[in-house]
Order: sequence, then C-alpha cells, then structure tokens
Amino acid sequence: MSTTLKSEHVTDNKQNDAKTLPESIVLDKWADNGFDWAGVVTPNIFERLAALLTLEHEQPAIQLQANLYRESNVLHLGFTLEGIVWLTCQRCLQPVAVDISDEYNIALLDDDSQTRLLDEEQDYLLLDEVVIQQASERLLPFKSLIEDEILLKVPMSPKHEDCEMAVEQVGEIEEEEAENPFAALAALKGKLS
Repeated sequence: MSTTLKSEHVTDNKQNDAKTLPESIVLDKWADNGFDWAGVVTPNIFERLAALLTLEHEQPAIQLQANLYRESNVLHLGFTLEGIVWLTCQRCLQPVAVDISDEYNIALLDDDSQTRLLDEEQDYLLLDEVVIQQASERLLPFKSLIEDEILLKVPMSPKHEDCEMAVEQVGEIEEEEAENPFAALAALKGKLS
C-alpha cells in the first residue's frame, strides 16, 4: 500500500515550496508501506543548488515525482525531474539553461551484502551513511538526496554550445622572437676562449 502526497502548482514565485517538499521521511514508517510525492518545486529551495543559480534569469519551476519503494527486498528511492535551471556560462558569463530532466533511482542498502542483489550499474547508498537518527526515529534525508542527484547532473563548468569568451583582446599581441637556448652558451664560450 502506497501513500501519495501532492502539492499544488505555485503561481506566486515568492512563495517557498520547501514546506510542501519533505525535508526527510520517517524511514521506519514508510520503508515497508511505500511513499509517493509529486509536485512542483522551485530550484532555489535546494540550498547548495541555489548557490550555483544565476540571478540574471528567473528560475522556472521543476516538476518532481518521487517514490520510496521495496523491490527484491531492497529499498529504492526513485524520482523523475522535468525542468531546467539557469546557471552562468563560464565562457560568456551570460545565463545558460541546463536541462536536469531525468529519471533517477538510488538503492538504499542496509549493508554491503545487498550489493549482490543489484545490477552492476545501479547507484546505491548505505543507509547507515545517510540516515539521521532523531530520538527514536530514523529519518531519510529526502530533500537532500534529491539535491545531491541534481548537483551531480549539473556540469561543473556550464557553457553554451557556441559562444565566445567574455574576454576581448585589446591592442595587438607582439610576437616575441624565440630565443635560441644555446645562444647564451655560445656567448659564454666566446668569452672563455
């Protein structure tokens, strides 16, 4: 049995969607029952991603669908993102759109022995490394895990396919004659003889 939570489309860009996107999920409650979340979020709710976003362009909303489910006795966090983020091109320093649309799936393992249950290409995390223990509850950092995957998708040096460098040449570049490395030795030899 799976529980679905949905958020409404936000028309006021100043409203923060962080209230609707859960920071974390109570793992003991949802790991066996399944957890689904679907909604629209703005990129600036992800703090680390927000530091990379350009201020020169409005950030459009991103469609997010996520679910926590068990398959073959392995817990998975799967989610789909549809949208773009605007970053600064590292060549021309103008805004550049970066598509982050993709399907993501992370296996959440109790221990290393469960890796044999996965495909070779399956991304996985050990629950002990990501779960936050709070009082008697184990919390899965839902929002943070989604942000991690977005950051992995975003290029380290975003740039337009075809743009010029922001630096312009001023004046002419003088060509220097290549100095013969043996000229100094020849002059020294002449002084010694």
